Amino acid sequence: MLKGIPPILSPELLKILMEMGHSDEIVLADANFPAASHAQRLVRCDGHNIPELLEAILQLFPLDPYVDKPAALMQVVPGDPVETPIWDAYKAIVQANFQASEPFEQVERFAFYERAKQAYAIVATGEKALYANLVLKKGVIGG
Repeated sequence: MLKGIPPILSPELLKILMEMGHSDEIVLADANFPAASHAQRLVRCDGHNIPELLEAILQLFPLDPYVDKPAALMQVVPGDPVETPIWDAYKAIVQANFQASEPFEQVERFAFYERAKQAYAIVATGEKALYANLVLKKGVIGG
């Protein structure tokens, strides 16, 4: 354990966050996401929900201020009646840590899968909400 580091962040996840450079992306994947088959680097956070991980990650991880939308959500498939209240939780957490009126873009499902394959890492979580997958683009630490 270390002072000031949220205990939900495992040593493996901290290492990944430290390795990432400006504009690298990390995916926080829900329990239904094919994380193992899509990941270049897979971090297991089974049993944890994405909002609590997101809040902990954003205490250490700057979002990219040089792009219009430094976070991306998997778009609901047209015609799917599912609700996405978890997106409101994400927005509140991101806006508490990053100044943007609308930091999220929505990415079509299969385009999201392709983007996830290019991500620096995928974090497999126990999140049960549908369409809860989230991409974060890393920014820079000012000097």
